[in-house]
Amino acid sequence: MKVGLYFGSFNPIHIGHLVIANHFAEFSDLDQVWFVVTPHNPFKKKNTLLDNYQRLEMVYRATKDYSKLKPSDIEFKLPQPNYTINTLVHLEEKYPDHEFCLIMGEDNLNHLHKWKNAELILKNYHIYVYPRISKEPIEPKINNHKKVHFIDAPIMEISSTFIRKSIKEGKNTQPLLPEHVWEYLDEMNFYK
Repeated sequence: MKVGLYFGSFNPIHIGHLVIANHFAEFSDLDQVWFVVTPHNPFKKKNTLLDNYQRLEMVYRATKDYSKLKPSDIEFKLPQPNYTINTLVHLEEKYPDHEFCLIMGEDNLNHLHKWKNAELILKNYHIYVYPRISKEPIEPKINNHKKVHFIDAPIMEISSTFIRKSIKEGKNTQPLLPEHVWEYLDEMNFYK
């Protein structure tokens, strides 16, 4: 099975995340997309970041009706701070019959060289890239790399930061969130 890993804080997960993940699951050679919820870094103070399990619960609620989209808490169990390469190696050991790939926005591609073991990631894993409205040109050596695949996915300009800010200001963000996620946020009074 070929699995795309979509990393993020998902604070909260929104319809943009779902549209992108579903597009990759349906219109690329990936069999599934796993939403890897990144844990709160204990060394960083972030008041607006919900608890790990609350964010995982939102991802679970958002994906439960999609057979090809799955929540993952794999990084909760790994030593912190965690690096993508460690997660990839851990997943390969745990699921030897799966092939894991990375999903990332075009804007992150130029910063890949700053990641721990970036050369190893590029050598051993395919990277599926979704478009962003970006002014920054992509480095030719990465742009033309045989392991980097650009997928013509819809451009989603929705951000979790915007949603949190809007909720705090009392705005209606319901259309930007999966129904089950909106109900949970409303019920728990998150971000208010």
